[in-house]
Amino acid sequence: MKKILAILIGLTLFSCGKSEEIQPINQDIKELVFASGQLEWDDSYNLTAQTDGVLQNANFEVGNTVTKGKTLATLDNEINKINAETSQEQLVISNENVTSNAPALLQLEQNIQFAESKYLQDKKQAERYERLNQQNIGSKVEYENAQLAVKNSLSNLNSLKKQYRVILQQAKQQQIATKGQLKSNQVVRNYNSIIVTESGTVIKKLKNNGEYVKKGEIIATIANQTKVEAVLNVDENSIGKVKLGQSVFIKLNTDKNSVLNGKVSEILSAFDQQTQSFICKVTFDKPIENSLFGTQLEANILVGEKKNALLIPRNYVGFGNKVNVKGKEENVIIKPGIISTEYVEVLEGVTKDDVLLPIKP
Repeated sequence: MKKILAILIGLTLFSCGKSEEIQPINQDIKELVFASGQLEWDDSYNLTAQTDGVLQNANFEVGNTVTKGKTLATLDNEINKINAETSQEQLVISNENVTSNAPALLQLEQNIQFAESKYLQDKKQAERYERLNQQNIGSKVEYENAQLAVKNSLSNLNSLKKQYRVILQQAKQQQIATKGQLKSNQVVRNYNSIIVTESGTVIKKLKNNGEYVKKGEIIATIANQTKVEAVLNVDENSIGKVKLGQSVFIKLNTDKNSVLNGKVSEILSAFDQQTQSFICKVTFDKPIENSLFGTQLEANILVGEKKNALLIPRNYVGFGNKVNVKGKEENVIIKPGIISTEYVEVLEGVTKDDVLLPIKP
């Protein structure tokens, strides 16, 4: 459970001559919200496997600097390679099917040429019978047969031309589909390579060479080492007091003798179920040298500051905020302000001139 601390600057309590009698005193006070947390680097992201396969060439370690576009490792997945190669071969066939040398189109082209020759021949024959008919020469049946033959020839020619256009269109559609399939399979094949998307430093390595990796599993975590921040877990009872821009005093577990100063830069709006707390981020006033990702820390957030506050020891305040004032038969209820582990700020109920006695059990 997180707790609210108060730092009392130069606090002294006036004694009335008896060790159990004290008087409140006016003094400056600062209110701090305590939070634990860790160092993190900004812009961190996970490199995840986009396909299944056995991890290979993962010759990197935590702390290595990597650049955008670099192949950090590969996955052995032969199916992706085969699919890409098959699509490439199918595209070659599709490209041939849209040329005039395509077997289906070539056969239709020959049929069209034959149909055109027959149509021209039937047309001449029909014209000849037309002239004879106008001169009342020849039989009517031969004339009608000649007219019917030319119509059939023209219809067959047009049908073959339409069939040619349909087959050509289907071949082009198949070509487009095959190109799309090739591009898709090439993308999937590229999933065999684990490529760095943004430059940074490896802060976690979760898989090693020879391990079978499933799609979606994390290979490594990368972050920007130049942007160090503190990520704090703040108790839900205290988060309401935390505001952007407030000063924060931080001690790293690796160097508890030094206090680092920072400012609250971000307050996440959602409650974190894993840590059962609210998350806020702190940027440091000065760069941190040789920072280690994940370093545990303790922080105090300056959420309030008062000058000349009226203070009494906490052990003189009983249940229900009652205090024992000398000379009064009943305990007095005070209105507290800032409460620390040792002291209570009094807003109402007693004055500086009152003498307090310990609460009777």
